[in-house]
Amino acid sequence: MTARFLTTRRRVLAAAAGIALIAAGTTTATAAVQNHNQPKPTVVLLHGAFADGSSWNEVTERLQRDGYEVVAPAVPLRSIAGDTSYLTGVLAGIPGPKVLVGHSYGGALVSQLAGTSGVKALVYVAAFIPQAGETLGGLTAKYPGSEIGPDTTNVITYPGGVDLVMKPGSFPTVFAADLSPREQAVLTAAQRPVAAAVFDEPVATTTAPASLPKYALVATQDKAIPPAAELFMAERAGATTVKVRSSHLPMLSHPKAVTALIEQAAKN
Repeated sequence: MTARFLTTRRRVLAAAAGIALIAAGTTTATAAVQNHNQPKPTVVLLHGAFADGSSWNEVTERLQRDGYEVVAPAVPLRSIAGDTSYLTGVLAGIPGPKVLVGHSYGGALVSQLAGTSGVKALVYVAAFIPQAGETLGGLTAKYPGSEIGPDTTNVITYPGGVDLVMKPGSFPTVFAADLSPREQAVLTAAQRPVAAAVFDEPVATTTAPASLPKYALVATQDKAIPPAAELFMAERAGATTVKVRSSHLPMLSHPKAVTALIEQAAKN
């Protein structure tokens, strides 16, 4: 009698355990399917000063190969406020979730656009991460190491404004020291001037929300933005930070590392 009771009880418990395992497995499988079915966010790549969207070509190709929609708009490079307004319109035409990625000056714009609908993460690549009231020039001067200045830039004056462009002999060493001479020459020829006023323009809007995930790549051989400044801003922002032994253009010299960080943010 006792033996039969114990045997029956074991069978009941085993059956219950089996049902629980099936239920747990079903829940896990359902969650996996739901996660798989979620659309990948569109990755928006914002270039910096003296550059254009082609500076992201190596990263764009890798992201597209991995199934991501990518938009690399032309940034006007006229003013932080004006460029932010223009890019707000660009983002309005991109449906669904978005990851914003900024290089150099583009990082300031990423921070200003952080509150845009659908933005799920911010990525800064050798970039400025300013807070309200700060200037890019002030952040650059906070630490030694930047070689951008009167000795390395030419001034372009025109009715209504003043632009800066890197001197042909300075661009390779300041921006692209770890790229080939052929790549340096092409980038030097294709650089886009930036309004000189952007470096003294205070960031007007609020700092990017603390709740929004942030990722930063610090280029430890950067001669445009001091690496110490990049690290300071990344840590202050609470960003998940990686360091790469790179010039100011890690998306060209280390595209694999940059792509990996962007995809980490996209999967958050």
